[in-house]
Amino acid sequence: MTVMIKFNCKNTHSFSMSLIAMKFYLHLMMIQPKFLQKGDTVAIVSTARKITLQEVQPAIELLKSWNLKIVIGDTIGLEHHQFAGTDQERTLDFQQMLDDQNIKAIWCARGGYGTVRIIDNLDFSNFLNHPKWIIGYSDVTVLHNHIHNLGAKSIHATMPINVPKNTKNSTKSLKNALFGLKTIQNIGFSKHNKFGKSQGVLVGGNLSILYSLLGSESEINTNNKILFIEDLDEYVYHIDRMMLALKRSGALKNLKGLLVGGMTQMHDNEIPFGKTAAKIIIEAVSEYDFPVCFNFPSGHLDDNIALILGNEVKLEVHESGTILNFIS
Repeated sequence: MTVMIKFNCKNTHSFSMSLIAMKFYLHLMMIQPKFLQKGDTVAIVSTARKITLQEVQPAIELLKSWNLKIVIGDTIGLEHHQFAGTDQERTLDFQQMLDDQNIKAIWCARGGYGTVRIIDNLDFSNFLNHPKWIIGYSDVTVLHNHIHNLGAKSIHATMPINVPKNTKNSTKSLKNALFGLKTIQNIGFSKHNKFGKSQGVLVGGNLSILYSLLGSESEINTNNKILFIEDLDEYVYHIDRMMLALKRSGALKNLKGLLVGGMTQMHDNEIPFGKTAAKIIIEAVSEYDFPVCFNFPSGHLDDNIALILGNEVKLEVHESGTILNFIS
């Protein structure tokens, strides 16, 4: 069965579909952009922190090695305080890339902070009728969850700022995701893992961003899904606060599974909180019966493995390790 739905909206406020109808549609299928082919065009823009053309040059060379064309957004090289241009400039740049049907993927240059400042001014009408891959992680979690709520897949993966330090496995996983190559991840054992098998749509991203989106139109939908979380440079008590917020909002109780990526450079106060990030997460989900995998190689890591968010996956967590299989 083929389902065709035409979208004509300024943003999610103007959807003519009822919320119930939209949720029913999302349950049926997710919109998947076409996988890339040689000669396709990828745009590089920044929705958040400023970045120079020199800093994205290694990513340009990487894309060229994959026989892809590159368009550099106007935000690359722009500077407005810590941002890659004003909110208006960043909105316009991203909007132009969304609307250009010759561009098959948009690779966000870096994270930091700023995407949430432009998300409500973006028009996803053309994107939904002519979808393309949105790529990035960290602050780009805003985009991932917003367009997931609109029914589209995206790629949680490394960004141009990170390419010089990425492992070959990291950049290869991005290429595999973009070109539609079979993806199965085999992860080693962690003593914190909770064994089990499950299947569901993969969602998530940066924990701090997910927490900040609660109560908004971009709030994550976790019902019957497998959640991925990661974070960087946080105090452990704040990890506790965020996990409790997700739990109290109901975001954890109906999960099919949980993947915990890099919890990188965690901090503690002079008076210790008394628990690690892993222990906090274990306790937050202890009453639920779904598999949990720790140390998944994705997030603020050099070995940042690409994940197709919105994709159906099979998750197996057992004594010998974890298998994550992308099945659609």
